[in-house]
Amino acid sequence: MVDIGLANAEAVSRMMEARPVLVGLAKARDVIPGMRETLLLHAGPPISWERMSGPMRGAVIGALIFGGRATNEAEATALVEAGLVEFEPCHHHQAVGPMAGVICPSMSVYIVEDKTHGNRSFSNLNEGYGKVLRFGAYSPEVLDRLRWMEEVMAPVLAEAIEASGGIDLRALIAEALHMGDEGHNRNRAGSALLLKALAPLVVRASPSLDVAAEVLRTLCDNAINALNPIMAACKAMAGAGHGVEGSTVVTTMARNGTEFGIRVSGLGDRWFTAPVAVPQGLYFPGFKAEDAGGDLGDSTITETAGIGGFAMASAPAIVNFVGGTPRDALNATHEMYEITCAEHKYWTIPALGFRGTPTGIDLRKVVETGIVPRVNTGIAHKEAGVGQIGAGLVRPPLRVFEEALLAFAQEYGY
Repeated sequence: MVDIGLANAEAVSRMMEARPVLVGLAKARDVIPGMRETLLLHAGPPISWERMSGPMRGAVIGALIFGGRATNEAEATALVEAGLVEFEPCHHHQAVGPMAGVICPSMSVYIVEDKTHGNRSFSNLNEGYGKVLRFGAYSPEVLDRLRWMEEVMAPVLAEAIEASGGIDLRALIAEALHMGDEGHNRNRAGSALLLKALAPLVVRASPSLDVAAEVLRTLCDNAINALNPIMAACKAMAGAGHGVEGSTVVTTMARNGTEFGIRVSGLGDRWFTAPVAVPQGLYFPGFKAEDAGGDLGDSTITETAGIGGFAMASAPAIVNFVGGTPRDALNATHEMYEITCAEHKYWTIPALGFRGTPTGIDLRKVVETGIVPRVNTGIAHKEAGVGQIGAGLVRPPLRVFEEALLAFAQEYGY
C-alpha cells in the first residue's frame, strides 16, 4: 500500500514550492491549450446548457454576443440549442474563471507561469462588482465595458506586463496577507500592489495620457482587480500538487451554480460532485436571500491553495462584506487547520504569530471531523441578466468528500 502521509507531504510541498509569476496577457484562442472557436469555457465541473443556472446562462449569452457569434439573446440561445456551442470546464484547460467563469476565444486572459515546475495557468480580466458578465449580466452597458477592456485596456496591460519582466504572485499574495487581505473576497492590498508594479509601465505603454489615465482609473476603482491573476496563481500552485500517487489532498474545488465539484491529487481528473448550497451573507440594497442563486465559480481555487476562507484571520475587515464578526474570521482559520496537512511556508498570518495559512485539504480529515472547507464568495442573482447582489460565506457538501474518500479506498485497496 502507498504511504498516504508521504504522498500528501509531496503534494503539499509541490504546491507551496510552486512560484507563479504573471508573465503576459493574450487572447484565449492564442494561449489556452485546446481552445477553439466553437468552445466556451465555464466555471465548475462539467455541465450542459439544460442544467445551467440562470447566472451561467446569462454569462454564456453575453459571451456569445461579445464574441460576435450572436447579436442578441434569442440568437445566442438558438446557437446553443442547435448544438453549435461547446462547453467545457475552465479547469480542463488549466484556466479558472470567477463566478460563471465564462471565457470565449476572443477574450484576453492573464498568463501565469509556475517558474518551479513549468506549468501555465490562465484567467480572464476582472470587471469589478455589480452588474457584470461573470454574474450573468449581459446588458449593453456590460458588453460595452467588456469591449473597452478588450480593445483599449488589454493591449496596454499586455505591454506593461511584458515590460515588467514578470510579477511574482506568490510574493504579492504573501505581502497582501500582511496588509489585511485574505485573497478571495478581499483583495484591496493585492490590487494596490499589482497597480504599484504596473502603473509606470501602463503610462509608458499607453498611446496617450488620456488612455493611461482611463486605464489607471479603472484599475484603481476596482478593489478586486487582483483576484483573477491571484486565482490563476492558485491554479498553478494547486496544479503542481495534482497527480501524486496515493495523495488524499484536494487539488480542485469549483462550482457551476448547480453542482459543487472536487478533484483529488491521487485520483486523476475524476470529478466528485453534489448539489451546491446557497451562500449566506450580506445583500446589496434592494435584494434579499430569496433572490440568490446557487454557489458559483472557480474562485474556490484560492481556498484550495490555502488562502481565501482559510486565511480569514489575516482579514478581519472581510466581515464587513460577507457578514459575521472579527472573532468569526479568526475562528474560521483555526478551524481549517483541523482539515489540512500543512501550514504554508510562504503565506503567514500576523494575527496568529505569523503562523502559516492552513494548506492542503485532506479528504481523510474532512470526513473524520465532519468539518468542510470555509469559502468566501460573491452572490449572484438566481436569474440571468441581473448580476451580483451580495457576498457571503458558503460550505461545500460533505458528500463530495465522502464519495471521493470511498473512491480512494477502492482505488488503492484500503
